[in-house]
Amino acid sequence: MTQGNGLASGLPQRNLGGGRHHDWRRRPRGPVYAALDLGTNNCRLLVARPMSFNGNGAVGFKVIDAFSRIVRLGEGLGGAERGAAPVLSGPAVERTIEALKICAQKMRRCRVSYARSVATEACRRAANGASFLTRVEAETGLSLEVISPDEEARLAMTGCLPLLDPEVPHALLFDIGGGSTELSWLRVSTDHDAGTVAHMLDSISLPMGVVGFAERYGGRHVDRAAYRAMVEEVGAALNSFDAVHEISAAVRRGAVQMIGTSGTVTTLAAVYLELPRYDRATVDGIYLSFDVMANATRQLKDMTFVERAAHPCVGTERADLVIAGLAILDAICRLWPVGRLRVADRGLREGILIGLMKRHRDWPRHDDGAPE
Repeated sequence: MTQGNGLASGLPQRNLGGGRHHDWRRRPRGPVYAALDLGTNNCRLLVARPMSFNGNGAVGFKVIDAFSRIVRLGEGLGGAERGAAPVLSGPAVERTIEALKICAQKMRRCRVSYARSVATEACRRAANGASFLTRVEAETGLSLEVISPDEEARLAMTGCLPLLDPEVPHALLFDIGGGSTELSWLRVSTDHDAGTVAHMLDSISLPMGVVGFAERYGGRHVDRAAYRAMVEEVGAALNSFDAVHEISAAVRRGAVQMIGTSGTVTTLAAVYLELPRYDRATVDGIYLSFDVMANATRQLKDMTFVERAAHPCVGTERADLVIAGLAILDAICRLWPVGRLRVADRGLREGILIGLMKRHRDWPRHDDGAPE
């Protein structure tokens, strides 16, 4: 298997047996691609086959396997004692390596041809991040690449491109993560051949995410003062970004759309829709008005920790993080009252897959560009 950074992954190409992939494995249909995103809170994997490609750069693919697990790799990073270097804790490392072993197994089973595995904020910040990555490669065969906040934002933009409205000239795209929040200011246009096109004008990475905020301000019980403090902290951090790009003025002109890609916004959408369990197909791409979001936010804030944990679309793993995420979302919406938000259950992993498929276009194709 070839990693996106050109390094061999070390994963043996062998059939582990079992599973639901037997049918397509019997008939080779071109290469298989994998994108792995190790964040501060989550470990996520997508495995896909290309379904279409044209000369203008448009790529379509079909997901054939996926994995997501909350590992909280960055647990404790934000609470390091003053002057002490932030480090990944032993329990967090063990949880994460177990999840990565599952990802590696899935990639072998799917006979992945090309993969890119990236790590974000937790590994950027941790003093022992490099030794952690060395251990990951030794125990799983996965070579993880620590990417910059700017590249993280660009990959998310690529993954969310199909959700942008080409009739609205600017977009605010944000991702509320475990250890940081990435926000991008985009110019959106239409190209006669390529369709919707987005150009990143600038991006900002705030060292504020749901895990760090929950550790600082509380997660099980968040009083009004703590919630207000989180909102104010995020708002203050975004003021200069707003002023430099005159985003508020563009919002007042109706020239801005907003897309959110994170567990916070997908959870909020699922709560609003009263889903009996989370369903990506229902949530991805839905529009939420700010009034709807405010009502769903109040609903979650009024719940006890036990009630949030019991909610089928929140669960025990997010119950102590969701209020922190809502505070970050609240700050973004207060500063930029666009009026509605488009929810994206997609982003960085999809951006990685598209990049890999464009770089390694060696699948057999019909004349119309579709893989055989």
